[in-house]
This record gives sequence, structure tokens and C-alpha cells, in this order.
Amino acid sequence: MGNSNKLGFWVLTALVVGNMVGSGIFMLPRSLSEAASPAGVMLAWLFTGIGVLMIALVFGNLAIRKPNLTGGPQIYAKELFKPGSDSSILSGFMASWGYWIGNVAGNVAIITTFAGYLSTFFPVLTSQAEWFTIGGYSLKVGNGLTFIVCTILLWGTHFIILRGLESAGKLNFAATAAKVTGFLLFIIVGLYTFDKTNILPMVETRLGDSGQTFGLMSQVNNAALVTLWAFCGLESAVVFASRAKRKIDVKRATIVGLFIALGIYIGISTLVMGMLDQNTLISSEKPLIDAIQTVLGPVGGKVLAAIGLVSLFGSTIGWVMLSAEVPYQAAKQGLFLPAFLKENKKGLPIFSLVLTNGIAQIFIFSTVSKSISGAFDFIIIIATLAYLVPYFIASVYQLKLVIKGETYNNNKSRMIDGIIAAVATIYSVWVIVSGTSDLKTFILGIVLLSSGIFFYGSLKKKRAREKEQKALLSA
Repeated sequence: MGNSNKLGFWVLTALVVGNMVGSGIFMLPRSLSEAASPAGVMLAWLFTGIGVLMIALVFGNLAIRKPNLTGGPQIYAKELFKPGSDSSILSGFMASWGYWIGNVAGNVAIITTFAGYLSTFFPVLTSQAEWFTIGGYSLKVGNGLTFIVCTILLWGTHFIILRGLESAGKLNFAATAAKVTGFLLFIIVGLYTFDKTNILPMVETRLGDSGQTFGLMSQVNNAALVTLWAFCGLESAVVFASRAKRKIDVKRATIVGLFIALGIYIGISTLVMGMLDQNTLISSEKPLIDAIQTVLGPVGGKVLAAIGLVSLFGSTIGWVMLSAEVPYQAAKQGLFLPAFLKENKKGLPIFSLVLTNGIAQIFIFSTVSKSISGAFDFIIIIATLAYLVPYFIASVYQLKLVIKGETYNNNKSRMIDGIIAAVATIYSVWVIVSGTSDLKTFILGIVLLSSGIFFYGSLKKKRAREKEQKALLSA
């Protein structure tokens, strides 16, 4: 691989921050207020911050202790079993599959949010007027145009990445720098306009879809899955570990990126709750813009929308890069079909990139029948659950290394890493249990993961042929 495709500390950090501070920063304040009262939201951020920090430390440790295992947290699944066994390959494949599809869904959440913020300048994107009717289905103007905008952004990003990984990474870095600056300005404005009456009462019951009531701890459970979405992308530097200039940069970029993103998320989500009353916030399609407009008027809203568009554009680049890298690296580990190894002249995984964006295009059809916020809520639940499985697996694998003492010479560091891995594992289990408590979500998650079985058959046949060939050669 040429040096032009090697990534340094700041580019890796920008990928971590850019991928974490994507669609979530713009839509989560509304989703969180719907899931929990202010006290529930704050507790969810606290628990999530601690849990995700432990997961970040796990990723950083594994990147250094197991530098040969590159491509993302799902790669560790195959190491939980005997290397080369069917159980090892199946677990690695299923984890890679779920993580990959989760990434694709995450791309669509970012792209649909981009369309939502573009509607600040082009209100026709939210028009409910009928465009045309086919049979019994009527396509609304706003939904149709949103679909077109999302499609253009997806494939426009595709061709930008084809120009080269390093140039795409630098573009992502510029977009990340711009949005961090913009969000810091938003936080400053929010501090001066925060109205504590908007977050009162701090504790209030929330109603579910079927009319059931949720107390404080149930709200925390519900909000935990939503807050975790904010940190999906934490593993971005780990995914690109094989392309990093230095392995130590992977751990440093992960930790630094996490703290930058955590500060932005907690600051903005808390301030928005004080800038808008709860009812307005819950019904908002663009909560940050609605909040800033209460202070600076329409001009302030347009400025923030412009920053949001730059931010989301950069996040789209980062996530598409990451999504194509996942099956490519899995194929290098023998966990995906060899077709995913196909590269272009610049060393980019061209087959993986085309197929990843092709599947994303299918997900984008959700914008045809759903509102922007409805599509966002639907996608993030499915995507977040898909991420949690590899997060859990990485934590368990770290525990395995600690218990066996593998790669450890120092008992003190072994004990510290054991505590970190244990907390990360407990946190992952808690969020998985909370997220799948709803039957509909549980079924969708199972369907998502089990759908990979149809593709595993081809990989299994390939492995059987390789074993036969080796047996013939050794005979």
C-alpha cells in the first residue's frame, strides 16, 4: 500500500470525531426528550459516557496488543474460538455481517439528516403536496425530492472517495474542524440563553407507543440506546488500524476523539433542553436550528444549518470510507468472500465500496414513505443494536486475554485491563437487554443478524474446497 493511503494521528482523530459527531448531534436532542425526562437524559449520558470510555480503552489496548487483527471490533469474534475452526469463522462472519449492515444503516441516518437540514434553505423538501399516484400509493413532493437529494449525496461521496483515501480523509478533517468550531459557538450562545424552566420538571413520566408509562429508570434504559448512537463510530480508528502510520496513533486518536465528542454531545443536548420547551423539542424535525432561531432568528438558523450541512457531508465521507473498509478487512481475515478483496489502482476496496453503497441506496427508500425524523428513529435503533454485538465481543476478547495472561508481563496492567474489560462487558450487556426489551426491535435485530446466514453458505463452500485442495496436495 502506498504512503498516500496511510493515515496520521490527526486524520484518524478527525475520522473518530467526524463519525461520532454526525447525524446524532442534530437529531438526538429530540429523540432523547421523547424517550426520557431531563433527569433521565442526564443519567443516560453519564452511564453511556462511562461505558463507552471503557469500550474505547478496550479498543485501544487490543489495537496495540493484537496489531495483526485489523478491520474493526467484529474481527475479534473469530479469536474467541479455536483459530481456523468452523465456530471461529462463523462467529467472525456473523459479527462482521451485523457490523457492516449497521454501518450501512448509519450512513443512511446521516444522509437523511443532511436532507432535513437542507430543507432550511429549500422548504419544498418537507412539502406534503402529492407529486403523483401509482395504484393506491401517493408520493409526496417532499419525500420524492428527499430521496433524490439523498441519492445524489451518497453517490457523490462515492466518487470523491475513489479519488484517493488520503484526500478523502483530509476533506473529512476540514469538515470536522469546521463543525467543531460551529458547535463550540452554539454552546457559547446556549450558555447565555439557557432557561431552566424549560427542563422542569426534571423527572416526569413518559408514555410508550401502546400507552404504557415509564418511570425514571425505565427512561434511562430507553435513552441509553439512543445515547449510544452518539458514539457509534468510536471504533473508526480501529477499523483503519492497518492504514495507520503508527499503531499507537490508533489508541490515542480513539481516546482523544471520544473526549471531544463527549464534550460536544453533553453540552449541546443539555443546552437545547434549556433553549426549547419539552413539547416543542419533541415535535421538532431540526431541533438545533429551532433552538438557535429562538435567540438569533432566521439568520442564525441558516448559519447553523450551513454548518450542519458541512458537518454531515464530512460525516458521510467518513462513514462511507469506514463501511467499505469493514468487509474488505473481514475478507483479508478469511471471514468474507474473496470478491470483497478486489481493489482499484489506488488500493481502494472497489467491490466493497460499490456493494456497500448499493445496499445503502435500498435503505434510502425509507425516505419515500417516512418523515425525516421517522426514518432516523427507525434506522438508529437497528444500527445501534448491530454495533453492540461487536462491542460486546471485543470486551469479552479483552477479558479472555487478561484471564489467560496472553500478551501480559505486568500484573498491574493486567488487573487494570481486566477491570476495564469487565465494566465494558457489563455495559454492553445492559444496553443490549434494554434495546431488545421491545419485541418489535428484538425481532428486527434478529432478522438483521440472521440474514447473513444466506451469504455464509458461499463462504463455507469456499472453505470446504480449500480444505480439499490442501488434502490433495499433502497426500
